[in-house]
Amino acid sequence: MAKSAGGSDQPVIIKKYANRRLYNTSSSSYITLDDLAKMTREGVEFQVLDAKTGTDITHSILTQIIMEEEASGGEQMLPISFLRQLISMYGNSMQALMPHYLEATMENFQANQRKLQDVFKQSMGGDTFAKMAETNMAMFKAAAAAFMPNASAAAEQESAPTAPQAKTEDELALLRKQMAEIQKKLDSLGS
Repeated sequence: MAKSAGGSDQPVIIKKYANRRLYNTSSSSYITLDDLAKMTREGVEFQVLDAKTGTDITHSILTQIIMEEEASGGEQMLPISFLRQLISMYGNSMQALMPHYLEATMENFQANQRKLQDVFKQSMGGDTFAKMAETNMAMFKAAAAAFMPNASAAAEQESAPTAPQAKTEDELALLRKQMAEIQKKLDSLGS
């Protein structure tokens, strides 16, 4: 469970009054649905109680937040076909399984997102940019050699005393090796 705003393991208690106002008992202030949405995004655990009856109405408040987000005019997250399928599950014999299935699916999605972000961070760390720059330079030299042999030969004679043909072949071999490594990394990201 995520910690509450105060750092304890107990959820923040929000009271909803008959006038539709929401009161955060932790901060002793009135808040809005937007504030609750922000708390959710920040991982703050909260529980919404009807101020008069003490009934837990967190589910209906979270559903209300989703409906307002969907109606806000921005990009909608829930496709119509999904909403139709979800509605059709009410009263179905599978209804009891759906909450667990949807929760597990969302957790799996989030875990995969974190893994993908970690792999991306690792692949971009260290001297990856230096390798990419070297690869780009080698590709540029190879292209120059292919399209302007005289210019490439002159540039190579200035930069190194070795034979231009041997150096170009070495650069192409290095380029092929680097491209294979990049392809290997891309393949591992896809799986």
